[in-house]
Amino acid sequence: MGMCLPCLGGAPEDVVQTPDPEMRRKQLAEAAEKRQKEVTNRGIKNPEAVERKKKKLEEMEKQALTSSKSGEGGGLKWQVG
Repeated sequence: MGMCLPCLGGAPEDVVQTPDPEMRRKQLAEAAEKRQKEVTNRGIKNPEAVERKKKKLEEMEKQALTSSKSGEGGGLKWQVG
């Protein structure tokens, strides 16, 4: 019978070395970031265009908010009397 387990006589080059903990953490973080990006962009053909539209909408909302604050006293005036 031949040997079927690498630990009982297999070549040492067949053994996979695990990276150090810091390198492993870095790899896991990169993989998680990649998965998150894929989930976020799922079904979107042009994610850059979507991001530009989102930023433009945020800017418009911000401008509307600042213009409404600066024009607080500019509405209808009531006269009591």
